[in-house]
Amino acid sequence: MQAATVGPSESQLKERFEKIRLRSLALRKEPLSDRKKRLRKLESWIHAQRDRIRQAVHQDYRKPLMEVDTTEIYPVLTEIRHTLKHLDRWASPRKIDATLSYVGTRSEIRYEPKGTCLIIAPWNFPFNLCVGPLVSCLAAGNNAIIKPSEMTPCTSSLIREMVAEVFEDDIAFVVEGGADVSQQLLKLPFDHIFFTGSTHVGKLVMEAAARNLSSVTLELGGKTPTVIDASANVNDAAIRIAFGKYMNNGQTCIAPDYLLIENKVKDKFIESFKKEVCRFFGDGKEITEKSSSYSRMATTRQYSRVAGLIDDAIGLGATAIRLGAFNAAENFLGPTILMNVPAHAKIWGEEIFGPVLLVGTFDHQDEVVQFINSRPKPLALYIFSNRSAFREHILQNTSSGSVCLNDCVLQFTHPNLPFGGVNQSGIGKSHGQFGFLAFSNEKSVLRQKRGWAAPYLLHPPYTNSMKKTVDLLLKWF
Repeated sequence: MQAATVGPSESQLKERFEKIRLRSLALRKEPLSDRKKRLRKLESWIHAQRDRIRQAVHQDYRKPLMEVDTTEIYPVLTEIRHTLKHLDRWASPRKIDATLSYVGTRSEIRYEPKGTCLIIAPWNFPFNLCVGPLVSCLAAGNNAIIKPSEMTPCTSSLIREMVAEVFEDDIAFVVEGGADVSQQLLKLPFDHIFFTGSTHVGKLVMEAAARNLSSVTLELGGKTPTVIDASANVNDAAIRIAFGKYMNNGQTCIAPDYLLIENKVKDKFIESFKKEVCRFFGDGKEITEKSSSYSRMATTRQYSRVAGLIDDAIGLGATAIRLGAFNAAENFLGPTILMNVPAHAKIWGEEIFGPVLLVGTFDHQDEVVQFINSRPKPLALYIFSNRSAFREHILQNTSSGSVCLNDCVLQFTHPNLPFGGVNQSGIGKSHGQFGFLAFSNEKSVLRQKRGWAAPYLLHPPYTNSMKKTVDLLLKWF
């Protein structure tokens, strides 16, 4: 991999921020057609440079080229097309009906750009989770400074080139560098900050944003539960969970983290699951470094962290089923299933973010609810069941950012669904209209008619006749 680029100085960042901030004032008055031109230009660049995007991500951590197409490029193109199709409607002022107390007034909500935004992107989907938020940001009429991850230097460098070629430097500008650069950026008074990453760092971002009262969208993570009851189609569940778990080598914020499966179907599921994982990534055999469909851990640090969690669990008595090789020299960590993991194992205390699936069991649905609710609210929840009463019981008695029934991860790419967490797993929503709203200020506008108006009835002096009017207002209006 390339060496990470050294970031700009603090004074250079301040100078760049001021230039972009001044341009943001002018952007408030530009027509929607200018926003659409930028998005179409970005779409054209992505199509033209598809091979470069694929190679950059692959070079960073051996992500399969077709997986780059489906998980990095396609979601961004879908976001652009969906936005272009609906932007006129999203951005149009929305008329608001007057209640009886406000007869004679006219009201509307206008969607104005928040201003200058900061986008801090992660390393696990380095193109998708950087450019996707930029689409919403530009659609809402803002400009942005973009900080891609230093842990995927090839993709970050390509994003810098892309932004320089597609946009004016006071519309979008990329800053490369490490955590120190992010810390410098967070000192600046951005109008909105969009951060994707860990809960720990998300708290630091929110703390920094509070100093300038910047609004935030935080897409974080957590331990995503996956529940299977005895009524589920076990083979279908195995196929879909295998895909959702081991795509991107498990380095996905909405990947199934731990499985809660009804005892009576556990063994059947495990056998089917092992078969499907090997079919996906090893032509029916154990997965090795020769697999062209299996990604790598992004860095040596990530490999060591996840391998350490496995070793800790095994040392405490967990049972491990390894479906692939372990090769530290290539950051190759094969699919692993852990069962009978003690409650005090480290792996229960943090998001795995790797190709390890924890398996627990239950006999009654209330055990599932109690277990999920004993932990921070997750970013996603998956339920595999053909019993509507079971599904509804879990849905109504737990809280999560999103839910997918009888499948995994699909909710992320649905253009009409909001994506985001709750509490520890995130703040705010993104994608489609919800992303547009995240980067917009919903400004209320009320217009009163000329001459006498109903509020005159409440103006001083406060007489007995006004008291009767107020009494009527409190009782009926």
